[in-house]
Amino acid sequence: MTLYLSSMHLYVHVPFCARRCSYCDFAIAVRRRVPGSEFVGAILGEWEGWQHHPVWDESPIVETVYFGGGTPSRLDPAGIGRMLSRFGADRPLAPGAEITVEANPDDVTPESAMAWRAAGVNRVSLGVQSFDPAALAWMHRTHTAEQVPLAIESLRQADIADLSLDLIFGLPTSVHRRWEDDLDRALALEPTHLSLYGLTVEDKTPLGRWTATGRVTPADGERYAHEFVAAHRAILHAGYEHYEVSNAARPGHRARHNSAYWRRAPFIGLGPSAHSGFGVSRQWNIREWQAYYDSSQRGESLVEGRETLDAGQVAVEEAYLGLRTLGGLAAERVSEPNRAAWTAAGWARIENGRVILTAEGWLRLDALAGLVN
Repeated sequence: MTLYLSSMHLYVHVPFCARRCSYCDFAIAVRRRVPGSEFVGAILGEWEGWQHHPVWDESPIVETVYFGGGTPSRLDPAGIGRMLSRFGADRPLAPGAEITVEANPDDVTPESAMAWRAAGVNRVSLGVQSFDPAALAWMHRTHTAEQVPLAIESLRQADIADLSLDLIFGLPTSVHRRWEDDLDRALALEPTHLSLYGLTVEDKTPLGRWTATGRVTPADGERYAHEFVAAHRAILHAGYEHYEVSNAARPGHRARHNSAYWRRAPFIGLGPSAHSGFGVSRQWNIREWQAYYDSSQRGESLVEGRETLDAGQVAVEEAYLGLRTLGGLAAERVSEPNRAAWTAAGWARIENGRVILTAEGWLRLDALAGLVN
């Protein structure tokens, strides 16, 4: 039962969006006016409540801060600065701490980029998803393909060089998006990091309704697998390390915040729907922004639920998280017949006593993780 307690990781969920994307099942709040001061006040109130938590006895230093969403770039940069200042005043930030903001390309301006950098942000994750105009319209995205390189130029001019681009593969064939073209355009921008997510159909989304009524037919397994393997080959050829099933990076640029989750390191989640975890303990906040804010104003608990993992649940979690990364899983956790079958099929390799899945193995991650001892 592994638990790393040398440092803490903070996640801040900023729920506000200009519109809901067709595939999105996240806890968001569509707002024309972002209630920035109310949000920051609620977050800092929640943060204050964490200051006497015993986990700080073992994890005194904050190593990463990640503003996710939603669309954090819709928040006034001054609000992000105010939160970071308070975090750093209450708890020491590690030298070179990774501070990430998720952003939509249309929110990035030279002024916003400079303000984020001045606040301490040193990494931005851009929600590109596609460069194809028809695909962007189908997804209900608010930006254009032309805004992506402009956003990257603004960020680099502001000395934010650690840039990640998000892309979505496995779109329905009816969208007529060429995945290889999107890969080429993303790689040509030379980001330090790429996140590649397969489209999933969630029931309570526009895409879920389109699928249920037959308006949209999701990509079949063959197309999904073809695009995933094509991406794997393209990013390796371009010099990236495919270090986790959905993530690739230039050497030295792995996402430290997300990597902490995969190591089961301790993390605190602030904001509506945010999760926190310490070893076997888990808790999560009220999901919807208005209910979260109202509870904050009344001084009530913001926690919606808690759970304690048993030994079996921890073992399952460790198996799944290990197999999804290049770190792999201790070979003794996989039976010898399964190791032999996986390697023969090209789904895994054995290195330094670890079982490491290949791209073809990652396509079967859920099934293979279920076979671990």
